[in-house]
Amino acid sequence: MPLEKEDGAKVLQLITSRYNAWEWRKKIEKTLSLPASGLKDEHQRKTFLYLKIGLQAYKSRRADPPSWIVGGFATKEVIDRALFNPTVIDPQFTKDHVAGLGKDPGLEVNEAWWEEMLVNWFEEPEEEVEAEGEEEEGAEDSDEPDESSNEKSQSDHQKTTS
Repeated sequence: MPLEKEDGAKVLQLITSRYNAWEWRKKIEKTLSLPASGLKDEHQRKTFLYLKIGLQAYKSRRADPPSWIVGGFATKEVIDRALFNPTVIDPQFTKDHVAGLGKDPGLEVNEAWWEEMLVNWFEEPEEEVEAEGEEEEGAEDSDEPDESSNEKSQSDHQKTTS
């Protein structure tokens, strides 16, 4: 289930505010490696893709795994460019769309929150109708096989081997 708008904003704030904290760098790199489909809000998705592409390190022609430049002047430049001119992300973006970038998301965004966010990023919601249907089917099925189905499968096997 993609992240709701509030959690998506916290992710973007985390990426753009804690990049110089060494304890968050690996987590930020891991977050940047995630697919953008984990964000429900279209504006947040576009901002995430801008950061993902803007912070991607130079790659050789070999099939190296993606890496990012997190920390230092280059990271600050990518973030400042978006804050100064939001249209680099999308032509329709305004300063309001990027207002939260660079601001710390608060104390509630800690390692436990980050791990829960990763689970939510990929979790698919289960439909209640399917879950109820599976329970009913499970109640009808028994652990012991039906004798008539055994006899049928044996006769089918004999026909195919003849």
